[in-house]
Amino acid sequence: MDEAYETGMKTRREVLGDEHVERATASAGEFGTPFQEFITRCAWGGPWSRPGLDRRMRSAITLAALVSVRAENEVGMHVRAALGNGLTPEEIGEVLLHTGIYAGVPAANAAFAVASRVLREEGAIE
Repeated sequence: MDEAYETGMKTRREVLGDEHVERATASAGEFGTPFQEFITRCAWGGPWSRPGLDRRMRSAITLAALVSVRAENEVGMHVRAALGNGLTPEEIGEVLLHTGIYAGVPAANAAFAVASRVLREEGAIE
């Protein structure tokens, strides 16, 4: 593979964890493998690997963007990543609350439901 892919895979594993990455790539199959390679190269080997913003900030931005586009299926994964990147449950809540003003209350409400479930699963809140 090329350098962007290798860099992306390293960053992806550091942020999401080996178990998640192994599960995502193993379940992709022949049909989904090109997409897994694409996101590894372009997202994780691109913006996530650039200098200029730390991973805490990137996690906060990612959560805000996911809420904005109503990507609830991605929120849980990135709540876990945000915890790993040093955001506290309180900071995650503030990102979701702040985003609700700009992206809409229904979007923030759905994101809070997902985040609450994940934060409880991770033992970060009761």
